[in-house]
Amino acid sequence: MGRLKSFARKIAFCAAVIILTPPIVLTGLAVLTSGPYLAALAIRSFVFQPFTIPTNSMFPTLKAGDYVVTSKSAYGYKKFSIAYDIGPSPGVYLAPPQRGDVAIFRFPTDPSLDYVKRVIGLPRDRIQMKGGRLYINSVQVAREEVGPLPWDTDTWGDPLTGYRETLPGGRTHLIVERSDSTGGDDTEEFLVPEGHYFVLGDNRDNSADSRYDVGFVPEENIYAKVVLTFSRDGNAGKVSWVE
Repeated sequence: MGRLKSFARKIAFCAAVIILTPPIVLTGLAVLTSGPYLAALAIRSFVFQPFTIPTNSMFPTLKAGDYVVTSKSAYGYKKFSIAYDIGPSPGVYLAPPQRGDVAIFRFPTDPSLDYVKRVIGLPRDRIQMKGGRLYINSVQVAREEVGPLPWDTDTWGDPLTGYRETLPGGRTHLIVERSDSTGGDDTEEFLVPEGHYFVLGDNRDNSADSRYDVGFVPEENIYAKVVLTFSRDGNAGKVSWVE
């Protein structure tokens, strides 16, 4: 029995070291001791992870086919942070998602799916769309039309209008709209529960987000922050930080 307890303590100690050791240290250990495969796995799990954007729901910030790099340490380490979903549960939380972040999360009703959206509503916020305008806690979010646009139609050829939206706290980003009278432009008021977030796509009239079946996103499902994008236009490539 004493040997079993000693062994259990060693296992618990090793697990704590893996969870709490800074990502860069773990990555260095992987490089030194485990070869290229585990080094790549450690980097993907603890430091950065690349994704390819499949749709235009975050257009114009992210376009279908863009490559993005995400920070895995921005929000701490959770079940979905580690490859094969073997991260700690409950997670090790370093910082909560911030309003305006472009975040990667697992779809709440089907955690096998990765989604990317912008964090708009924080816990206890009240969110509503009225006449195509975003309201946070009953205050209309400022937006200013921008142009001329390098893109003036969406995937189906419908004309688009671009706006620079300024969220509470001062963070700004671009959005596009077909009009202010489509299906998601007038909604009920959503009260964001504790431990959850409300997300929207920047392509407001072409995004499945918290207005629809995505609903409120639990914090434990949000596991990476988009920090860098590589866009391809023809044969040219453009690297930029994400607003």
